[in-house]
Amino acid sequence: MPKRATAEKDVDKLTAAEAEAELARLAALIAQHDKLYHEQDAPMISDAAYDALRRRNEAVEARFPELQRADSPSLKVGAAPAAGFGKVQHSIPMLSLGNAFAPEDVAEFLARIARFLGLSAEEAVEVMAEPKIDGLSCALRYEGGKLVQGATRGDGTTGEEITANVRTIADLPQTLKGKGWPEVLEVRGEVYMSRRDFAALNERQEAAGAKVFANPRNAAAGSLRQLDPKITASRPLHFFGYAWGEISAPLGATMAEARGRLADWGFTLNEPAALCSGLDDLLAYYQRIMSERAELPFEIDGVVYKVNRLDLQQRLGFVSRAPRWAIAHKFPAEQAETRLNAITIQVGRTGALTPVANLEPISVGGVVVARATLHNEDEIARKDIREGDHVIIQRAGDVIPQVVEVVKAKRPKKSKPFVFPTTCPCPLATPVVRPEGEAVARCSGGLECPYQQVRRLMHFVSRDAFDIEGLGVENIQEFWDAGLIKAPADIFRLRGHRAAILERERWAEQSVANLLQAIEDRRRIGLDRFIYALGIRQVGQSTGKLLARSYGELAAWQAAMIQAATERAAAPEAKKPAEVGEAYAELCDIEGIGMNMADDIGAFFRDPQHKAMVDDLAAELEVEAVAAATTDSPVAGKTVVFTGTLVTMTRSEAKAKAESLGAKVAGSVSKKTDYVVVGADAGSKAKKAEQLGVAMLSEEEWQALIG
Repeated sequence: MPKRATAEKDVDKLTAAEAEAELARLAALIAQHDKLYHEQDAPMISDAAYDALRRRNEAVEARFPELQRADSPSLKVGAAPAAGFGKVQHSIPMLSLGNAFAPEDVAEFLARIARFLGLSAEEAVEVMAEPKIDGLSCALRYEGGKLVQGATRGDGTTGEEITANVRTIADLPQTLKGKGWPEVLEVRGEVYMSRRDFAALNERQEAAGAKVFANPRNAAAGSLRQLDPKITASRPLHFFGYAWGEISAPLGATMAEARGRLADWGFTLNEPAALCSGLDDLLAYYQRIMSERAELPFEIDGVVYKVNRLDLQQRLGFVSRAPRWAIAHKFPAEQAETRLNAITIQVGRTGALTPVANLEPISVGGVVVARATLHNEDEIARKDIREGDHVIIQRAGDVIPQVVEVVKAKRPKKSKPFVFPTTCPCPLATPVVRPEGEAVARCSGGLECPYQQVRRLMHFVSRDAFDIEGLGVENIQEFWDAGLIKAPADIFRLRGHRAAILERERWAEQSVANLLQAIEDRRRIGLDRFIYALGIRQVGQSTGKLLARSYGELAAWQAAMIQAATERAAAPEAKKPAEVGEAYAELCDIEGIGMNMADDIGAFFRDPQHKAMVDDLAAELEVEAVAAATTDSPVAGKTVVFTGTLVTMTRSEAKAKAESLGAKVAGSVSKKTDYVVVGADAGSKAKKAEQLGVAMLSEEEWQALIG
């Protein structure tokens, strides 16, 4: 009997193997849609549908924290800044928000705050509730009261410099009004277009035979990110200012006070906002705003809740891509009915076979949908999805939405169940394998499978990996078909095929010269990007950075991974890292890397082809070592372990503070631990620290050390 599809199976019923497969699926879908939304201003799904994916990803991670992927959507914000604009490094990251979709999610948000701060059930936290504008995030920097810079959020760390464009927005103050503003003030908010202005703009666009925008958010983003500010000036944009980044003086003690000051200095606020206390207040506000949604002059896709007291916000801090002190309560997703014409199979870089529904194109919320993910074999069997069926689709996926259910009443009489392939659709027709307990079927061909080879090459040159300009998906496929590149290192030997490239269509002297120069420019690369580019299963950008920071240089990392892989091969049944070996235990001791991920890294390095690939690349490249932390914190670069019950702060708060100061927080004590902070009722970790001679600090000594 087929196993239940992980995409629909309740999170609390997933096995570890199913959870791993589900997290991989979600990471891939969300990453592609992030790029469409933030970088290309061309989303293919509604925000509510997209948020459904993030919600499920977070739920799976909450139940299986040890399986969190390095490329997890919960660790990312937005997409990389686009070419054509100058880059702006945000002094304080512009993060996204976590999402709530049901009253239980909001209740858990309040409960998490109470747990983190160690509050009793009677101690209610005031929350500022605001409408969530569906626009483009923007940061405005004022110095001496004058606007000096505008920037997009970008990937949260680096954005696009759009100062000339934001100066064209009429209701955005060029010079601050009133008095009392800080010398340096970075106001953050949303650039948007009103419903009325959006309708008028589309009428003008249609009359001129120009592009018609799908929704106000796309129109605002497309208008603001014009290389010619004159075009931006011709578009009716507005700005809501409701948050801040770098400031040289506090804006007040609460969100309410800070919002009042922003209004005094000339900024329009996102109203109607309300100060709430408790779950009932927040849910009442949500219902009121949802009922008034159609009457508002601007588009919203939910509401935002923020802890009102700024000192509590500071204590709560952040987790990966989002603040602990705020959450977005989103509105529901949209659905539509259409015909499923055919089911095709895609093969990913790790060999995963993903069935895709090819649909009769249909518009859902202003976006045309032509394909939908079917996730895996179990999903098709459980829903009994067949070619020719009428299906209900929901844009809760990325570029590829998902099929919610089949309209059985409209099923063709001669329809037949879909038979999942037992061989890879690649020319080699390699057998498909599906390990016990896993939902994903994979091609067994490994690097021999041409589909996997091409997908890995595409990943290798992608934006977050080597980012080689001019070597996109089409060119990778073309060069692979021509036999010019078969492995990543072949890319850096393309200069020897200059004549062969020139003989191909679309290539001329200048385009070939540009490509070869772009390749040469990437011969020097940071260790973190190098690790990510290898395409190791579960190793995304964040884990690449963790590994690079922990091992420093390529030779040390490679040797440690090979040793860890060797140790694991000798002790395959071991359940604890320490039972496997020293190198393996050290790998697992890195915060965010558990045995599941360590096993995937080990599997990569046990494969002779993979080891040869890394050696081949190392001979062609200069992989830069990672510099040690340079912050002035006394614990920057140090490894810290917390044990026992803390009094002045919760364990979560202590860990967050240590990481914000550049320390590495580990879960176990080893020879490489620098400090063990010992609270009340400390157990085995304190004893091991004493045995190893690791410095042990009381909670008071730790507080004194970090100031």
